[in-house]
Amino acid sequence: MRKHFIFMISMVVSLIFCSCDKDLTALDPALFKCNPNPLEVKSGKVDATIIGKFPVKYFSKNATLTVTPVMKFAGKEVKGTPMVFQGEKVKSNNKVIIFKAGGTYTMKVSFDYVPEMSISELYLNFEVATSKKTYTLPSVKVADGVIATSQLVSTSSSEISPAFIADKFVRQIQEMQDADILFMISKADLKKNETSATDVVNLVKKIKELKEVKEGQTKQVGGLEVSGYASPDGGFDTNEKLADKREKVVADFLGKELKKIKQTVKISAKFTAEDWDGFKALMEKSSIQDKELILRVLNMYTDPEQREREIKNLSAAYKNIAEEILPQLRRSKMKLMIDVVGKSDAELLSAVKSDASKLTAEEILFAGTLTSDLNEKASIYQKATELYPSEMRAFNSLGYVKLQQENVEDASRYFTKALAIDAKNADVNYNAGITALAKGEYDKAEDFFGKAAGTSGNLNQALGTLYMLKGDYSKSKTYLGAVASNNAALLQILNGDFSDARKTLANVAKPDAMTAYLGAILGARTTDREAVFSNLRTAVKRNPALAQKALKDIEFSKFSTEPDFSAILK
Repeated sequence: MRKHFIFMISMVVSLIFCSCDKDLTALDPALFKCNPNPLEVKSGKVDATIIGKFPVKYFSKNATLTVTPVMKFAGKEVKGTPMVFQGEKVKSNNKVIIFKAGGTYTMKVSFDYVPEMSISELYLNFEVATSKKTYTLPSVKVADGVIATSQLVSTSSSEISPAFIADKFVRQIQEMQDADILFMISKADLKKNETSATDVVNLVKKIKELKEVKEGQTKQVGGLEVSGYASPDGGFDTNEKLADKREKVVADFLGKELKKIKQTVKISAKFTAEDWDGFKALMEKSSIQDKELILRVLNMYTDPEQREREIKNLSAAYKNIAEEILPQLRRSKMKLMIDVVGKSDAELLSAVKSDASKLTAEEILFAGTLTSDLNEKASIYQKATELYPSEMRAFNSLGYVKLQQENVEDASRYFTKALAIDAKNADVNYNAGITALAKGEYDKAEDFFGKAAGTSGNLNQALGTLYMLKGDYSKSKTYLGAVASNNAALLQILNGDFSDARKTLANVAKPDAMTAYLGAILGARTTDREAVFSNLRTAVKRNPALAQKALKDIEFSKFSTEPDFSAILK
């Protein structure tokens, strides 16, 4: 009897131990939950949280279980970071699962996104190890597909316009040459020594030279003025008559000189009775005693007679004024305006092709704006960089065109050269930031944008895009809040601000294929069937390549079996 009892006890203990060491069995997929599902890419990463559960009396006390996340797509497998669990009798440092209690665990998974992941599946692989053997359990699928809508953020020049630094070319500028003829006090008769003065002779000579310029001239007389003045001492009526006479005698003299050289130029004549402006200008340049006091008098009084009385009261100073200042105000001024006419658009384009070395930097830079052909623009700005290697705007303009051609590497290289010439220029820093953004160099982009305050570019659009790419949607929103662009609408869709996204898309200045595609995604997320199909039609019409993208886009999974969906994308 005793032996029988001992045998029975042994059998029970044996059964208990066997139950604790039995092989682990396949896990029910219902024991796992993945968030999000479908998966979603953000800042180039596919991150998810998996919550799993081991049932009570499941986990063998002597077993070690390695759980490995595996992304399967396009015939490929990418393994994530595994997590290891152990039974309560295993001597190691992994998470312990109690046999009688079971356990729940949270597993973080992360994969680098590649476009093929749009059609994919996330599995968990299980490998069991005991002291005696190793074996695998059936894999469990925990998620389907990857929503890649965040990858639609654009850094193209059509979305973030680079900053163009304009040339300073002026087709017609005006040069000026003047000459003064001085008169004795209270006189208006010409003295030979005045009319033969160098500046008077040179003015007449210049008019003659302009007359003799041949066809195709670049300079011409723009105007000829004669102004008669009287100094502000004496009575106003007397000064008015005197200034009028001085204007007339000089205009008559100039008319005769023009007749000698057979040049016809209209003379514009005027006079100023008391030249207080001239008086003030000469006083400011002088070192006369009580200069500041005299200038205050001019500011305090507007009546000419009051001014004159107050200044004459400063007897010591007035003597110097009478000797140094007033004689220079008894004059007539001749002013010749010369119009310098630049090359026509056709002449500039011809010259830049035949011999650009004959053009100034401003002329070449302006010539680049005369064509809409990007290749021709690039050629012109390339010549500008070769002829004027220290001209920062030439390199910026060339980089600007390269960005429009979607040649990010070349654009980046030219902006770097522009910064080597002017490291603090806000527009060039902004442009360099755009190229860094397009290359995925987000820290560099942020540094460049930090030096771009005052740029003519849309810095808010650029910064909002930067933080969007970095996955900081909250910070991105602070910059894109008032921007009506595809990127701004995309951010609102990702944040679930569907009403705002709808308004933003409606206000995009130049809607393109992506504008419509985003409208289709918005329709899918709000279960608006008509919005999905109408926007997809527009998107595919504008860019047929989007048809293949839409076929694989998990955003449209609810509509993919409908005949209209297939008809649009066929």
